Amino acid sequence: MNAVLYSLVVVIWGTTWIAIFLQQGTVAAPVSIFWRFALATFAIMVVLKVMRRLRTLALRDHLFCVLQGACVFGFNFWCFYTAAAWINTGLESVIFSMAVLFNAVNSFLFFGQKPPARFFLAALLGLTGIVALFWHDLVGQGLSGTLLMGIGLSALGTLGFSMGNMISLRHQRNGLETMTTNAWAMLYGTLIMGAIALIRGDDFTPEWTLSYLGALVYLALFGSVIAFGAYFTLIGRIGASNAAYSTLLFPLVALTISTLFEGYVWHMNAVFGLVLILLGNLVMFARPEKWFRGRYSAGPASVAPPGK
Repeated sequence: MNAVLYSLVVVIWGTTWIAIFLQQGTVAAPVSIFWRFALATFAIMVVLKVMRRLRTLALRDHLFCVLQGACVFGFNFWCFYTAAAWINTGLESVIFSMAVLFNAVNSFLFFGQKPPARFFLAALLGLTGIVALFWHDLVGQGLSGTLLMGIGLSALGTLGFSMGNMISLRHQRNGLETMTTNAWAMLYGTLIMGAIALIRGDDFTPEWTLSYLGALVYLALFGSVIAFGAYFTLIGRIGASNAAYSTLLFPLVALTISTLFEGYVWHMNAVFGLVLILLGNLVMFARPEKWFRGRYSAGPASVAPPGK
């Protein structure tokens, strides 16, 4: 089952980046995010109601869902949608793949799970890889504000995603049903982005083109309902750090598509940087035998990241 969940996350999230690119245009990012998760929330709520799986939550749990919605279904995507105007979406996906490092740090901060010693090597490889990946752009453009903003927003979006992972893990450690908390978090994220769009005075009219609407439907149903459900289920089954292992693979899918449709040009520094980043992520899983032992010997609430 875990292999199926991983495959869904890798393939779907590897292709959602080009869909985000297709939504670049006249529609403000908060509005695109609002419509994406409004559609996703409607779909998941209907499904859960029909299946009678929409559970009742306590007020405290709803408040955590608000935080999760803001992190994962709101500000995270606002960062990535905005950054897509300045850097290639395939490169965004590579930065996002470093969620495994963010999760290791946050697991320590919030759950006391000390990162293994290899975390520091992985972080060094990842940071070096980021510099190498963008070296050609840095040399060509210098320290331009737009390039740095694109990189910074992508990193900030990854941090938001990781924070949402921690909240999802908290839900599941308290015995809450994943799809229920996911649905409520989506609803709250939708409302937050809608409120932001209203405050900004954004026009809520979508772009009536096949590419925009097709991307919207794909992002809502596949990228949001199916992929997030699979990912947060993985968190409950094998832990946040292990679930983030899926981010090791989908940047390869995203960069391949970006090469074909966005005209991304591969330079040697980009290849070197990508290898370093993926190697850094792989270092975090250097002891697979412990991962498999944790999978089959511990329940969802007690699974620890590799090395714990």
